[in-house]
Amino acid sequence: MAAVDVFIASTGEAGVVGRLLYEFNTEFETPGPSAEEFAARFKFLLARTDMLVLLSGTPAAPTGLAFLTLRPTPYYDGALAQLEELYVQPGLRGQGVGTALLTRAVQEVRERGGAEMHINVDEVDKDTRRFYERHGFTNLQPGTDCRMLCYLREL
Repeated sequence: MAAVDVFIASTGEAGVVGRLLYEFNTEFETPGPSAEEFAARFKFLLARTDMLVLLSGTPAAPTGLAFLTLRPTPYYDGALAQLEELYVQPGLRGQGVGTALLTRAVQEVRERGGAEMHINVDEVDKDTRRFYERHGFTNLQPGTDCRMLCYLREL
């Protein structure tokens, strides 16, 4: 596998980030904003220090993204990170792009003092679950064999 370049997105890449997130949602039939609406929101979000978007490839030819939010927690001195989305363009999957994005995401969170990363995955998405487990993530409560679940409610 060839080395995969991963870089931190700036406000100048808001359009690219918006387009990739729109492609991700379209592929998995998830309703959401248009690419243009995402781009407008990311122009604001990418300026924040409590979120991070990583892109793979180059600014002119991105191949994937990792979108993380960081929040304070009383359990650690550093932030708790949530990997909101990890997307690799379909034709490039299985070539190390996702691994490069996830590895850099963990590195960036650690460098920012983060102590824990959460990832939500649909139970039926066995390939994605195996990917995260291969990289050291688990859905078991630390020190137990009790599975952790994520509950949500749209407001």
